[in-house]
Amino acid sequence: MQLNFNPVGREEIHKLETALLIGTLFRPEVIEEIRNSSERLTWVDSLAVSAGALARSKAGMTVSEIAEELGRTEATIREHLKGESKAGKLVIETYDLLKDGKLQIEELFLKSEKEKLKEKLTKLKEEIEDIIKSL
Repeated sequence: MQLNFNPVGREEIHKLETALLIGTLFRPEVIEEIRNSSERLTWVDSLAVSAGALARSKAGMTVSEIAEELGRTEATIREHLKGESKAGKLVIETYDLLKDGKLQIEELFLKSEKEKLKEKLTKLKEEIEDIIKSL
């Protein structure tokens, strides 16, 4: 899966947002923070909002558009995008790691891609078998 770091369209925004969230969640310091946090849900929610905000920002959406779409205040979105929140700082770091090729998360998406290819191959195999039978 190829990530577009300046996404165009909903599908690319969603891919970048997912990559940012998963990439951040699996960083050792974040896993430790979640494990030790008494406010796990709030912490994970902040990471999700931050990942969503950054992906949409990279797509050229304004802060007010992002805030409306994610159901958060503009101040919260700005805080995440500037890295003033802990979640925002971590997601920005993850973005930089992904962009620099220092963090690879393709393996996380590989399974679904393999399933799609397997379905296509099965269909092709059936079509070939039908053609052979008709000869």
